[in-house]
Amino acid sequence: MDDEPLALINMEKKLQEFDTIEIVKSFSTLNDLLTEGPTLDIQVAFLDVEMPGMNGLEIAQLLKQWHNNIYIVFVTAYRDYAVQAFEIQSLDYLLKPISKSRLETTINRIQELFQYEKKLPPLQHIEPSLKIQCFGGFNVSFNDKIVHWRTVKTKELFAFLFSHLNSHIPRDTIIDALWAETEYKKARVQLHTTISYLRTTLSTLGYVNVLHYANGCYTLQLEEFQCDVLDLEQLLKQKEETEELDIEKAETFIDNHQGDYMATLDYPWINSKANFFNNQFTILLNFLVEHYTATHAFKKRELTLLLSLDYSPYSDKIIQQLIQHYIEVDNRANAITIYNTFRNNLLTELGILPNLDTIELFNTISKNK
Repeated sequence: MDDEPLALINMEKKLQEFDTIEIVKSFSTLNDLLTEGPTLDIQVAFLDVEMPGMNGLEIAQLLKQWHNNIYIVFVTAYRDYAVQAFEIQSLDYLLKPISKSRLETTINRIQELFQYEKKLPPLQHIEPSLKIQCFGGFNVSFNDKIVHWRTVKTKELFAFLFSHLNSHIPRDTIIDALWAETEYKKARVQLHTTISYLRTTLSTLGYVNVLHYANGCYTLQLEEFQCDVLDLEQLLKQKEETEELDIEKAETFIDNHQGDYMATLDYPWINSKANFFNNQFTILLNFLVEHYTATHAFKKRELTLLLSLDYSPYSDKIIQQLIQHYIEVDNRANAITIYNTFRNNLLTELGILPNLDTIELFNTISKNK
């Protein structure tokens, strides 16, 4: 669509040079579009931006209401609309005059997206194709193959949005988190470029229109995926609602646990999330310790307490539980060893001693030589 007839003819000629493109309809007026647009079977729209009545940005929104999965490509002589164009999920932004090589790049992107859509099975299956690992790092795989990101920032942006899944995140909040050291105008452009890369990557995996922009906020909405963080939350939620822990699932989760939340990443925004989810993992370990104590599964209790100590090496509570465990199973030597190691670590690394309760518990062992 273009209100300039010569520009419209020129664009048609350029598109007709590609065998894989079928031009369903061209429009030069808004009235014609409003009359025929809703009933057309179209996959891609090439839109001019500066047009009377409704500009291309507004028409793009209208087309998305009519055709939910349509791809939008803006064709304009003006750079000023690029940021707004990417905010409404455009596939590309072409500046006039358009070279054949530049248009070919756009066509290749469109073809790539369609090829992926044809190859992908429906998302409704028992084992989700998309798997997201947050503990121990941040790894995303699809059909057991690691997802490759266009840029480092694309991966970080997905990690940030995923950590706020289904929440409305103000654009400036994202900029402050990911581009805090960048001048605001440049940061905004970088954000929209990265958003475009992220949308393309997700679309190639079959996740189309899952990243939304409205009222100055971005929202990531995903379905049909597996994630270790959500597995943990579901385990704890079930325990809260039923007062029963799914021991088999909990043990499987512990066996597959890779480490602290996004442990290998140096993102400045991670800390608060990491503290929360690492604490959730500790809560799960505590529930397992309670279960093993009630069922007299002493070896499993010992291993779970030792694992808890790995994740909370300065915890007096865990050391006390371990000492009590070794007293109960009549292994005084291990109780002494674990206490001395704990005490030395505190002195060496923090310059402090165990708390009084821990010291008194150890003294009871010492008195019973």
